[in-house]
Amino acid sequence: MKGAGITVGVLAVQGAFTEHERMLKRLGAEVFEIRQKQDLQRPFDGLILPGGESTVMGKLMSGLELQEPLKEKIISGLPVFGTCAGMILLAEKISNDEAVYFGTLPVTVRRNAYGRQLGSFHTECRMAHVGRVPMSFIRAPYIEDAGPGTEILARVEGHIVGVRYQNQLAVSFHPEVTDDTGVHAYFLDMIRKSLNNT
Repeated sequence: MKGAGITVGVLAVQGAFTEHERMLKRLGAEVFEIRQKQDLQRPFDGLILPGGESTVMGKLMSGLELQEPLKEKIISGLPVFGTCAGMILLAEKISNDEAVYFGTLPVTVRRNAYGRQLGSFHTECRMAHVGRVPMSFIRAPYIEDAGPGTEILARVEGHIVGVRYQNQLAVSFHPEVTDDTGVHAYFLDMIRKSLNNT
């Protein structure tokens, strides 16, 4: 199994975290929820930042004293995977919002980029290292600009919707709401390689 011997912490203060947990368990990974500061005392090999409301998640993380210790772990090399709002939390800049949360991913993101008319849609596109992937967009952001060293993994209609920068993986869409395990399997591969390098 892809995830055998790997433990992933899933930020579970708000948003679509249970779907990620289900997907990771299907791949054989150990999963636990990060809800409060003491949960960070558990050892874990990777972190998932799920979709949800980035503003609410940011406020909750700050109030629960989770933001700074998680940011330190990401800077120290902990593999992290952000989907939709999770990508916004990682971004260095949000073009239509002054807020910055972790600020560890050198990209500029636009929140709710598709507007209400295309608030939610589904497509299938190729993602580098993964192959063709079903992509569900729900009030999704996209990346307007990616900084040096950022690998662009996927585009939809010209917009960047998937990137990797060092230990950070981020996508605009919700792979956890489909039956396709490819993106999560790629993240588990990232974790395994980081464990082999330590």
